[in-house]
Amino acid sequence: MTSTVEITGHSQREAWVAKTMPPIEEVRPGMWSIPVPMPQSPLRYTLVYALVLPDGIALIDTGLDTDESWRALVDGIHATGHDIDDIRYVAITHLHPDHFGLVPRLLELTDFTLAMHSNDAKFMRFRNDDEIEREQNWATEQLARLGAPTDIPETGMRSFTRLPDGRTVDVELDDQQPLNLPGWNVRALWTPGHTPGHLCFLDEDAGTVFTGDHLLPRISPNVSTTIFQPGDPLDAYLVSLAHTEQLPDVEALPSHEYRFRGLAERVTALLAHHEERFDEITAAVAADPEITAWEIARSVSWSRPFDDLLLPLRRMATRETHAHLTVLKVRGILTHDDGIPQRWSVATPAPA
Repeated sequence: MTSTVEITGHSQREAWVAKTMPPIEEVRPGMWSIPVPMPQSPLRYTLVYALVLPDGIALIDTGLDTDESWRALVDGIHATGHDIDDIRYVAITHLHPDHFGLVPRLLELTDFTLAMHSNDAKFMRFRNDDEIEREQNWATEQLARLGAPTDIPETGMRSFTRLPDGRTVDVELDDQQPLNLPGWNVRALWTPGHTPGHLCFLDEDAGTVFTGDHLLPRISPNVSTTIFQPGDPLDAYLVSLAHTEQLPDVEALPSHEYRFRGLAERVTALLAHHEERFDEITAAVAADPEITAWEIARSVSWSRPFDDLLLPLRRMATRETHAHLTVLKVRGILTHDDGIPQRWSVATPAPA
């Protein structure tokens, strides 16, 4: 899905098309973009940002916890003229391993203020095997309700063990809260949906907004029902998009792909995309009443054929489909029974 946006990260765009890593760039004086690889991911890299402070640097996100990613982050920090022990502050956009994954490794070498939204911070703690097992059981039960195969265990939860035992997030940021970084006018914007505590970071003086995964120039971020947000995350995302549309027309610095301008145009395109998806899902249910979420996910369009996706991605697509189904149920368009798996049908209109 594309929209009418102005590409400003031309070197990043060229690298994206060539399927190579983009360069380390100083996008504003003292503001650096550092690509950190995501091995075996179609996204290929996370863009970590470094802001130079009077006594060191601040980072926005850190990248995935792999040796290749670590080397790229260290090299990127060196390119700014700093070293690991110069890190004073790390702000995390959201609760996904390609964004906070290297935090524990950094904490082994240096200390810094760690900041993120409270809705994600509550999950960034050490969890023992019993807690992880309960989370895996919840995920398996959810898959059964969605009609997805459960014969292969859900193993992704173990990677969500966050911080060393006893360590917590230092600053729990709220909407519109300043980060108080000397030399910068950065404030947090709460944009839930992709995760319950997703944050963007706006610096109007620099004319930039770090959009994390909330706004990407080319693709729509995954918004799914999970143990971390079991309610109605897509509704939260759509509301967040509407709020984002009101931001000043600054340059967007996303976590993936490339920099761009045209926030309002991008929001309009994303809202239209989700309405099209609602229509596609409703049509699938109307054509096959008593269909499961897994079967709906197989019948709607994706960037690649559903059956060609690896199982974790098929499960992600099914949970994303369920997030759309949840909105359609709230709107009174679709309904489901209480069985396992749940089966969906078009809601019967109330008598006039």
